[in-house]
Amino acid sequence: MKKIKKFFKRLLLFLLILAVFMFANNSSLFTKEREEKPLLMAHRGMAQTFNMEGITGDTCTAERIYEPEHPFIENTIPSMEAAFEAGANVVELDIQLTKDGQFAVFHDWTLECRTDGQGVVREHTMEELKQLDIGYGYTADKGKTFPFRGKGTRLMPSLDDVMEHFPEGNFLIHIKSNDPSEGKQLAEYLSKFPESRLQEITVYGGDEPIAALKEKMPGMRVMSKATLKSCLLPYLAAGWTGYIPNSCEETQLHVPEAYAKWMWGWPNKFLNRMDKAGTNVIVVAGDGGWSEGFDKPADLGRLPAGYSGGIWTNRIDLIAPLYKEN
Repeated sequence: MKKIKKFFKRLLLFLLILAVFMFANNSSLFTKEREEKPLLMAHRGMAQTFNMEGITGDTCTAERIYEPEHPFIENTIPSMEAAFEAGANVVELDIQLTKDGQFAVFHDWTLECRTDGQGVVREHTMEELKQLDIGYGYTADKGKTFPFRGKGTRLMPSLDDVMEHFPEGNFLIHIKSNDPSEGKQLAEYLSKFPESRLQEITVYGGDEPIAALKEKMPGMRVMSKATLKSCLLPYLAAGWTGYIPNSCEETQLHVPEAYAKWMWGWPNKFLNRMDKAGTNVIVVAGDGGWSEGFDKPADLGRLPAGYSGGIWTNRIDLIAPLYKEN
């Protein structure tokens, strides 16, 4: 009986020491304060926002926008200019392959929702797509008025247009297809740029095209569900020790706010560890199911005090000024 009691006392002491170690090793209380301002990522540039309640992959979001508060249409050069001028550090954009092998900067797989065109984007040439009015389908009052109709002709850019217009712009490129050949083609396109330019580019998307791109360009910063899992699952298992998996190095992590608190060392120690690994951390709103952002000043109150990691927003015009003032 004495041996059993002695064993449990030692076990209890061990667990107590382990708990103290885990707390001390992962608490931001013992971490030097981070002085950097948050990295602000503007989703689709300066975009029109919409009610996200009940949306599915087939929802035409242009038909449910809020009353416009600015004149910009997503994924256009004017919207990207406005986002950077507002204070965005990074602009996210979507790409679709065209019939003539170019990359159109456009979100939807088909044209009917936002434009006056019809059919699948990749069944059209880039020049045909440029003829479309990409503001045609936007409405805030269920089709009574269309505030952007007639204002979006020739506004759909190619990826070439964007890269030429913003030779130093920091971009997150979203491959909308899950075709691995598209990842290879994007790798061929990006390989013509110098290493210094590629340091300002990150690519994300489906597992297959991202894996194909990474195979062609091992040094490229990428992200997919597979890369997220390969980093975060082992980190959740062993990160309490300070261990950083090799798969967490030189990548990008989009962490839903609902799960951020479970990251060992959140926020400051986690961010410091990922900084050391050369990895960007972007917090997205909600549970990560959709492209929810921190779009209102009040939303920022949900972030830890002094948070200095990345922030995903659909309203860079409302969020960036709050950090310019500080």
